[in-house]
Amino acid sequence: MRDMTIDDLHGEPGVEHWLTYADGFRRRIYVVDKEIPFPEGRLIVSQTDTAGVITTANQSFVAMSGFTADELIGQQHYILRHPDMPAVAFKDLWDTVSQGKKWTGYVKNLRKDGAYYWVFASVVPNIRNGRIVGYTSVRRKPSRTKVAECTALYRTLVGQS
Repeated sequence: MRDMTIDDLHGEPGVEHWLTYADGFRRRIYVVDKEIPFPEGRLIVSQTDTAGVITTANQSFVAMSGFTADELIGQQHYILRHPDMPAVAFKDLWDTVSQGKKWTGYVKNLRKDGAYYWVFASVVPNIRNGRIVGYTSVRRKPSRTKVAECTALYRTLVGQS
C-alpha cells in the first residue's frame, strides 16, 4: 500500500494526514472535504482473510472506493480508513468479530481521491469447521440522522484514540 499523493486528488485541495494503523504501518493520506453519496438500492460487499486483507470486492465497493478491483484485492481493509474514524471503533469491531460475533456500526470511509462516504456496516465472521477463516462485510446506505450523531461522537473519540 502506497502513500497517497496530490495527484490522487484530481485537482481538489486536500489536507495531509499521517495515519498509523493498529499493526504499526504508517501512511500519508490526503483528505478532501467532499462526501460522495451512497447509491440508492446498492450494497457494498467485501470479504477479508483473518488479518483484514481484502480477498473479494463487489462492483459497488470498487465504484464507491474509487480504487480498481486490482488495487483493492490483497490490500488491508484499512486502506479506506478516514482520519475522522476513532481507533476505538475498529478495536470494538475486531474484538467482536474475533469472538465469532456479528458487529454493526457507522463508518466514514476514505476514497482513493481523498473524498469520503458513510456506510452502515455489518461484519460477520466466516466460520468453517468451527474456525474463523475470514470476514464478510455488507454495507448499506446509512441513516443521515445516525451519521450526524456519529460525526459528533467520533469527533470526541478521535482525540482519545
